[in-house]
Amino acid sequence: MEAGIVGLPYVGKTALFNALAAGHAPAESQSGGVKPHVSIVPVPDPRLATINRFVETQKIVPASLRLVDVPGLAPGAGTAGKFLSHVRNVDALVHVVRCFEDPSVPHVKDTVDPARDCDHLETELILADLEQVEGMADKARRDARMGDKDAKLRLELVEAAVAALSDEKPLRTIMDQPPFNNPDARRLLRSIAMLTAKPVLFVANVAEDDPRGESKLVQKLRNKVGPDAIVIPVCAKLEAELAELPDEEREPMLKELGLSEPAIAVLARAAYQLLGLQSFYTAGPKEIKAWTIPQGATAPQAAGAIHSDFERGFIRVEVYSVADLEQHKTEQAIKTAGKMRVEGKNYIVHDSDICHFLFNV
Repeated sequence: MEAGIVGLPYVGKTALFNALAAGHAPAESQSGGVKPHVSIVPVPDPRLATINRFVETQKIVPASLRLVDVPGLAPGAGTAGKFLSHVRNVDALVHVVRCFEDPSVPHVKDTVDPARDCDHLETELILADLEQVEGMADKARRDARMGDKDAKLRLELVEAAVAALSDEKPLRTIMDQPPFNNPDARRLLRSIAMLTAKPVLFVANVAEDDPRGESKLVQKLRNKVGPDAIVIPVCAKLEAELAELPDEEREPMLKELGLSEPAIAVLARAAYQLLGLQSFYTAGPKEIKAWTIPQGATAPQAAGAIHSDFERGFIRVEVYSVADLEQHKTEQAIKTAGKMRVEGKNYIVHDSDICHFLFNV
């Protein structure tokens, strides 16, 4: 799972990235003139510790979230396309919006206005996408004249995208309309990598005295993006301080702030919700591991998340839940209680399933 962190300058975007990525090694370096910050961070998951209470293992491997932080997008600066090229292939965008007043923040001449800032950022994304698809139009027309089915659909998508973006409509707002609303179109659209087609979650960067995001500025952001959008209040400054604390001191500080968990846990859970993802687990003496799959994935598809051979040679899956393990303590007890299920190719894997796949290739 991969998320691109975007926002205007001086909204606390990179401070948030540094807090989320603290203590974790950076990912591979990026090529190009403008290098983003990139890090792979583990997704906090208390169910892994629950499994480990009953299954001894050599190591625990959580799911991971790859974060890509690009420079702030100054409205009208003409740099958006260059910066945003690094997040065109991420799964979702994390839009950081400043929701606190601070006269010490440099170069911020206007009053803080989350709604205005959302409009500015959206405009930059639309312009970057419009530049991208307009550059594709001529080639798409030439390819379509050759009669290739995919080429004709690509031209239809490019022309529809140009029309929508020229009308200042983000593509995600019309994905349920022709020609975007069929599987072939969605597949081709992913290859075009449109930024405004990506799902977005919003991070309200709040003041230190508002860690729960109860200010009028956060409410203004919520009103702007609508009730269906996901808005996460986070104080990047406090998160940076929390990230520097040893584990035994972090939880007391969270309680003092009235928070139950650090921002990375909230952000990862929101990203899963936004993208329609869930976790299943494998557990044994060598490792306990979390795997990320789409909701509705079948058992062979889940097996394929581990290795393509598992999906190709899938025979069956033995499965029980984390709750079953908590109740019965051991796999043998789970079997005795009749809770260990043997499922075939049509089984839909559920969140919190613990799976053992049998395959033959």
